[in-house]
Amino acid sequence: MQTAYISHSDCLKHDQGGYHPESPQRLIAIENELSASGLLAKLQRYDAPLATTEQLARVHKPDYIESIRQIAPDAGWIALDADTAMNPFSLNAALRAAGAVVLATDLVLTNPVNNAFCAVRPPGHHAESGRAMGFCLFNNVAIGVAHALEHHHLQRVAILDFDVHHGNGSEEIFSDNQHVMLCSTFQHPFYPYSGANSGSDRMVNVPLRRDADGAVFRKAVSESWLPALDRFKPEMIFISAGFDAHRDDDMSQVYLSDDDYVWITQQIRAIADQYSQGRIVSVLEGGYELHSLARCVVAHIRMLHAEEM
Repeated sequence: MQTAYISHSDCLKHDQGGYHPESPQRLIAIENELSASGLLAKLQRYDAPLATTEQLARVHKPDYIESIRQIAPDAGWIALDADTAMNPFSLNAALRAAGAVVLATDLVLTNPVNNAFCAVRPPGHHAESGRAMGFCLFNNVAIGVAHALEHHHLQRVAILDFDVHHGNGSEEIFSDNQHVMLCSTFQHPFYPYSGANSGSDRMVNVPLRRDADGAVFRKAVSESWLPALDRFKPEMIFISAGFDAHRDDDMSQVYLSDDDYVWITQQIRAIADQYSQGRIVSVLEGGYELHSLARCVVAHIRMLHAEEM
């Protein structure tokens, strides 16, 4: 398999001040582990471009996009909410993060690569059409999905989100879009305190109780996600790849293991191979304990890159 690895040094410059779990060290840890494993040399590397206003505006309100541009500080930090801040480099980092997913979409749909992983920050799945929150400025995955639908004219696209937090932004953006299915597992009740009730059979939300382990997670995916995806038959799959449900990550109280992330990637590969010509774009969301994050991202990319599962 040909797998693209898309990132940019601008994503390292976004810094939210003081001790913040969503730090540049996350990307450094991932790339160091990929290099040490020997896997990085096997991937097709690309620099992320800046997303255009047109690409952002497919999912974000024009006044919101302009407000983010205007509020970006020339020095220091500015808080957007209790969890989310910008420094002078945050806007470019966010534009690179969104642009990475647009590039990945183009690469996968025009066949230079089979699939792609976007090692970017800030993450995106909490960003709503007109609101930044939860460390997120622009909804990177949603921007990629909209590009697949509007530029490449796909009819059925799935987002699979295994971050420990519900992807409220992705649901808000696509809840009324008949061309998009969102499958999500997340700890509940937990930030952002959404997702327990879904008003659409295309929004497949599976709340996980506090202390849920890999067996509970695998059962949820097998009984809820997989039948829904079989019915929907996606032409392309996007992954909101959060690794903060790992048992070593103190951001949450869900206890997944490295093997659970291997397993879910195998399941996604199987669905993509059956319905989507293998087309997958995976995008980094959460994951804050650096050792488990780096290991699990490498395991995830290894499964994407594998010729056979």
